[in-house]
Amino acid sequence: MAQFAASASATLPFKAGASLTSKQWRNLAPGSSLRKFGVYFTAHRKNCQGKGFRVVASGAMRTAGGTVEITESESSSNMYFWSDKKRPRVCILGGGFGGLYTALRLESLIWPDGKRPQVLLVDQSERFVFKPMLYELLSGEVEAWEIAPRFSDLIMNTGIRFLQDRVKLLTPLDHLGIIGPTGSSCSGTVQLESGLIIEYDWLVLALGAQSKLDIVPGAAEFALPFSTYEDACKVEEKLMTLERQNFGKDNLIRVAIVGCGYSGVELAATISERLQEKGVVQAINVETTICPTAPTGNREVATKVLSSRKVELLLGYFVRSIGRSVGSENESEKFILELQPSQRGLQSQILEADIVLWTVGSKPPLPELGPSDWPNELPLTSRGQAETDETLRMKGHPRIFAIGDSSAFRDSQGRPLPATAQVAFQQADFAGWNIWAAINDRPLLPFRFQNLGEMMTLGRNDAAITPSFIEGLTLEGPAGHAARKLAYLIRLPTDEHRLKVGISWLAKSAVDTVASLQSALTKVLSSS
Repeated sequence: MAQFAASASATLPFKAGASLTSKQWRNLAPGSSLRKFGVYFTAHRKNCQGKGFRVVASGAMRTAGGTVEITESESSSNMYFWSDKKRPRVCILGGGFGGLYTALRLESLIWPDGKRPQVLLVDQSERFVFKPMLYELLSGEVEAWEIAPRFSDLIMNTGIRFLQDRVKLLTPLDHLGIIGPTGSSCSGTVQLESGLIIEYDWLVLALGAQSKLDIVPGAAEFALPFSTYEDACKVEEKLMTLERQNFGKDNLIRVAIVGCGYSGVELAATISERLQEKGVVQAINVETTICPTAPTGNREVATKVLSSRKVELLLGYFVRSIGRSVGSENESEKFILELQPSQRGLQSQILEADIVLWTVGSKPPLPELGPSDWPNELPLTSRGQAETDETLRMKGHPRIFAIGDSSAFRDSQGRPLPATAQVAFQQADFAGWNIWAAINDRPLLPFRFQNLGEMMTLGRNDAAITPSFIEGLTLEGPAGHAARKLAYLIRLPTDEHRLKVGISWLAKSAVDTVASLQSALTKVLSSS
């Protein structure tokens, strides 16, 4: 974009055609080291496409076979190869609701000749995860391919390219004013853990959030988070192991869930229904109520369901530590939770559990900067989220968009938006459009979040939904369950995947209906 273009000589204290010496770099960034992070940077007169600047990485990178020295002449072998040198390059870090849906939005837009961008999606997992339905994996309502399809399957008929890797280092250049004119001009680089370096023109940070287990002693070692597909698989495996060990015995499976926000309550409802009389579920929350930010209708329905399933709520407590129980070698592993009251009038408690599930605390895994002492660092909040303007661009970085959990976007009243799939889904739509607008020299749109309501699963054939557009209405039970499933079916990533999943769910529903009718008929005949 023209308003962001600037020559190097106008911004930096050296000529555009010169290579920088160590002294010049130190003058530019006092206290910096060219060797920091094992990478040297050399400025050249031409940028990635022959205008302005480019950054060539040379230095040492570690591989499985040892250390490989990468020189300037060899650096191209470590660079990601973009098939077209003229079309804009968009790199999207993170393949959740924010990242994948931004890529699909860019793919769906109509582009002028020569301006359709090359889109690269990077994620550490091979699967996209529809996180609001991870609980259905534990209840057996869905299969893995339905809510955790592979990226390769989703983007098969698109121009999007996918790379499975972890982000290690981010080196933005757009804040230095050395980007070229609108179109394709290098705005920075991303270094992956594999050593691959990606030059980009536009960057989207959509890395989501990771469970924060280091806030309580023993949590990282003994508690299981529930945030990713891999987490859900570990929880399912642990529950199946406990069910096998206790089969035919009078021993109860004791489940401790830390946190009674949406995730904790949905887990408690799902697991208590699964275990029924064979287990005890205890849910711990520092607040004196469950789901404190939820609509009143959802909270009341959830409280009623948990009570009917004999879930023990320990409200007004926080976990002080988690440890392993000392027992005989023949006994299954058990854990001890030390609870401290957060409210007056409560006494400390000690709980014993066969499995501890952790649902509180998260942190966005934004990559490190390289070098760390550029003149302008990334503007981050105390939680590690990127500060953005109303168009979702990172402040001071016109070529970087941050969405979802990576963004600290605030609404018109200055309140931070919740870290939900609904927010990321809507931001992805705006981010895709605004990248289109920026590439085509059109005005960018300010993001406005539209709260459509809140939904939660409460087990098989049970859910609660409070839509925002009908005041006072809360759907619950089978009606809420059906409405929630339909809403999520519509939001699945691609038309092809929606069709496959819709047919699968319809078939399962027909089978369940027939089974229910047969069961009812059998009861009638046996009683007559």
